[in-house]
Amino acid sequence: KVSLRRRVFLKPVFCHNQEEDTSEEEPKLKYERLSNGVTEILQNDAASCMTVHDKFLALGTHFGKVFLLDIQGNITQKFEISSVKINQISLDESGEHVGICSEDGKVQVFGLYTREGFHENFDCPIKVVALHPQFSRSNYKQFVTGGNKLLLYEKNWLNRWKTLVVHEGEGTITNVQWRANLIAWANKLGVKIFDMTTKQRITNVLRDDATLRPDMYPCSLCWKDDTTLIVGWGTSIKICVVKERNPTEIRDLPSRYVEIVSAFETEFFICGLAPLVDQLVTLFFVKENSDQEGAFEARPRLDIIQPLPESCEEISSDALTVRFFRDNECRDYRLEHSEGESLFYIISPKDIVVAKERDQDDHIDWLLEKKKYEEALMAAEISFKNIKRHDVQKIGMAYISHLLETGDYDTAARKCQKVLGKNMELWENEVYRFKTIGQLKAISQYLPRGDLRLRPSIYEMILHEFLKTDYEGFATLIREWPGELYNNMAIVQAVSDHLKKDPANSTLLTTLAELYTYDQRYDRALEIYLRLRHKDVYQLIHKHNLFSSIEDKIVLLMDFDKEKAVDMLLDNEDKISALEICQQRNFVEETVFLLSRMGNCRRALQMIMEELEDVDKAIEFAKEQDDAELWEDLISYSIDKPPFITGLLNNIGTHVDPILLIKRIKEGMEIPNLRDSLVKILHDYNLQILLREGCKKILVADSLSLLQKMHRTQMRGVRVDEGNICESCHGTILPSDMAQPFTVVVFHCRHMFHKECLPSSGAFCNICSAKKRGPGSGILEKKK
Repeated sequence: KVSLRRRVFLKPVFCHNQEEDTSEEEPKLKYERLSNGVTEILQNDAASCMTVHDKFLALGTHFGKVFLLDIQGNITQKFEISSVKINQISLDESGEHVGICSEDGKVQVFGLYTREGFHENFDCPIKVVALHPQFSRSNYKQFVTGGNKLLLYEKNWLNRWKTLVVHEGEGTITNVQWRANLIAWANKLGVKIFDMTTKQRITNVLRDDATLRPDMYPCSLCWKDDTTLIVGWGTSIKICVVKERNPTEIRDLPSRYVEIVSAFETEFFICGLAPLVDQLVTLFFVKENSDQEGAFEARPRLDIIQPLPESCEEISSDALTVRFFRDNECRDYRLEHSEGESLFYIISPKDIVVAKERDQDDHIDWLLEKKKYEEALMAAEISFKNIKRHDVQKIGMAYISHLLETGDYDTAARKCQKVLGKNMELWENEVYRFKTIGQLKAISQYLPRGDLRLRPSIYEMILHEFLKTDYEGFATLIREWPGELYNNMAIVQAVSDHLKKDPANSTLLTTLAELYTYDQRYDRALEIYLRLRHKDVYQLIHKHNLFSSIEDKIVLLMDFDKEKAVDMLLDNEDKISALEICQQRNFVEETVFLLSRMGNCRRALQMIMEELEDVDKAIEFAKEQDDAELWEDLISYSIDKPPFITGLLNNIGTHVDPILLIKRIKEGMEIPNLRDSLVKILHDYNLQILLREGCKKILVADSLSLLQKMHRTQMRGVRVDEGNICESCHGTILPSDMAQPFTVVVFHCRHMFHKECLPSSGAFCNICSAKKRGPGSGILEKKK
């Protein structure tokens, strides 16, 4: 047997899950009582049977009445059929004809829009009646009744009813179901199926537990489709499929047979079955047992199960608290379903409950109840066209509130973008809510800043908040937010006030410069950038054409980044004469740098020697330029200055021949550290000789290695086959008759010729020689 978990449903919402607080499994069905007229009927009477049409319901009672109800349970028609229990009601597919049988033997078949039809009183209780599904059509005026035998009624061409005994002798017929041309019925021994096409009985499915009284534990029958019958009896379920027999096997057998494709046991007693796609909805009667949990013992259960060949898998299991459930037996419950939509009716004497598949709104309800707000929001966004009770934005707002309650402020702020969208009023409300809980920083980076914007005071409030506690965050917002979002002057004043307390704060100063830039007060911004030696100073000058403002700041610019400064000044000579300004203000180093970049290196060297008198700088400058004339100028200027000569002797050896300098030194001139300088020159010279010899050895070794490699390569054999051609005549290099003598010339460049195709000398490859004598300088000759 298959043990199934259960969920308990109680009043007034009709549902309470005893695992509700901990279970993460979503219910498959939702429940509600059928009320309105049904409530009034069941106060003074009791339901005995019901059948379901897509458009209406037909309810039979213990006092012999039949009520037609709309889907909400309102009474639309009432029929006084008998004074005793209505056993079964049958409707055709059109919903225009009804068949009714009662405990006192009455059978009525009539049109709902006319009372003309079949009316008969039998001398025994009639338990079941079933109309042909197409009863409204003239050629299908057929129905069956079941008491102590199963009778088939057919209207003949004379408009009279003729009777056929389909089956008898096995006790009372307790259930009958007609689908297409197949009739299934149950008696105390088992279930039979009758084929209306051939008028033959095609199967007999025996019941498993013969100890159960058929009147107390009746058989449940349900057609899943035109050929699949589901049988439930006691605790056993069988799924039977009607199949066509192979014509070669027919002989005296019916043309159809039944195969049981699934059979399994359940834990409780079956009192109703209904298909749900490839699953089963099963109504169980839970018999009281002192070993079970007392409070939930006798509640009927509605389970969804997945049939397997020899067992089943539980999908969901719900215990239902129907009215007066403790007074009911298995035979008091019925399960009916609407084939047009997934509606399941649980009928008991004093209560009728409707089970429905949960829709997307119900799914969202459950997710919200479980505080799975993100999943609920996603489900609502995906199904926004189908949901009726929920609003995507309201779910999103609930999600944001939940995130704030749990302290996940960043996620809550991020969700605002998606949830609040273009609703500026909601945005402002949320900003104030974040302010109330001290989390303005969290929402700052997600505020609208495009075409849709909040009031400037909202942005200013957030900037002031950052300015109090987070200078870096404040600077980031100023860089990221467009200046038109807020009152720039108010923020400038606020930053200035903070700088009074911390005048050297580079973050605030940089931010103030950016604010000045936006406010087009570029001179103020330039002063701050220069003071901070900020990399953006050059971009600011270029972008806003501030060359007139930097005439007195050239030294600062060059001191900060000489290369960038000179590039900028030289690229904009028409806007500012940097060289002239430097010369006027006697900025020697800056003038030297400008002259060198302008190509006037001799003048630059002259200023270094004459005005700076820095021999090391002059030598370094000459090295950088690597110009023989500059070295000559440097030697000429230094020849009468002993300190300069010393410097040159110490550094000139690797760039200029020291003899040129030494020869020009006047006799008798006293030169500081001359001996050390000469020793250094000799040492440098020896070092150069050693380096040259080392390089020569390396070159010789490499040349020899490469020569040997080339020789080995050229000594290798060359494959000649039918795929090669003569480079002169373009014919196949090998003759068709290999037995005849022939000569092939193969050069090291891999070009091949017939010997007779080469010129008389034939020493070199024609192709390679035409380009330049090279790889074809050798020759291989193949003869045969």
